[in-house]
Formats: sequence, C-alpha cells, structure tokens
Amino acid sequence: MTSGVTERDRAKAGRQAAILREAARLFAERGYSGVSLEDLGAAVGVSGPAVYRHFENKQALLGAILVGVSERLHSGGRAVVAAGGSPNEQLRAIIAFHADFALTDADVIRVQDRDLASLRDEDRHTVRRLQREYVELWIGILSEVHPTHTESDLRVRAHACFGLINSTPYSSRGLRGTPADSTVRGILEAMAFAALTA
Repeated sequence: MTSGVTERDRAKAGRQAAILREAARLFAERGYSGVSLEDLGAAVGVSGPAVYRHFENKQALLGAILVGVSERLHSGGRAVVAAGGSPNEQLRAIIAFHADFALTDADVIRVQDRDLASLRDEDRHTVRRLQREYVELWIGILSEVHPTHTESDLRVRAHACFGLINSTPYSSRGLRGTPADSTVRGILEAMAFAALTA
C-alpha cells in the first residue's frame, strides 16, 4: 500500500519550499517591492513565469510566508501549553521555542516588520488573528507566574520579550550554525526569563 505521494509531488513540494525560503531571504534583503518574480525564479533555478505554477502572484507568495510562520508560532505555542508543567517550566519552554524561531527565521521577522502592509487584506487579518492568539498563550502562562499582576502588565511584558528576542538575530546573523550560536541562544533565553519573572 502506497502513501499516494509521488516523486513528482515531492519534487513540487521541495521546489515550493525552496521558493518560500529564497523569497524570505530576498524580501528581507531588498524589501518586497524590490524583488521581482524573475529574481525569485533565478534564486531557485527556474524562470520567473515558472513561479506561477506554485503561487498565484508575488503577493500570494508573501502571504504564504507570513501566514505560514504565524501558523507555526501559534501551533508551537499551543504545544507548549498542552505539554503542561509548572508555570516557570512552561515559561522557559515557550521562551526557548520563540528563541529558536527567531534564530532560525530571522529573515521572516524582517519581512514581517517591513512588509506586513503589502499583504492582501484577508492574509493580513489572518496574520493579525494568529498573532493575537499567540500573545494570549503567553499571557496565560504569565498569569500563572504572576497571579496578582494585571492583564495589561502581562501584555507589556510579553511584547517587550518579543522585542528582545526578535531583534537580536539581526545582530547575530553571522553566528548562526557556529558554536557561538548556542551562546546567543542561551543569553537570549536567560535574559528573557529574567525579564519576565522580574
């Protein structure tokens, strides 16, 4: 009995993943408006028009990147909560999850910071909804760590933590994949936990 996935299906999925990865890199470097479909095709070894076999247009490609990462964050945050543990254990786990995301997907963070407004309305609403729900997961954990604090206090803490973690990969791009990468990760996680439990 076969899974129904053919070699052609795998090749198509691989090409689509490569387009998404290279689009994130190019959008991060040049901005959404500074990248053409021909640039994207050249980056993955196909013609510009061949990109249309995978994505309707460049805006749909941007949507796939930003909606996709928002879905991954949301599902990863839910998995942390579902795993249980003490409040501090959950806090350490979701910090580690987010730090891993930031260090792995720094290009996507740059694209979202700069090009969120270029999304189609439907995709932008989806991203915003998933982001709000992700923040609520953090606030749920923080409310257990700080049961006497107000929701607005916890919201400020969560967003400040995102700022700390999300900005650091910009200054450590050359360290990814090196022994120093784990040092950066450890510093980020320790600083975030200290700030959130202060």
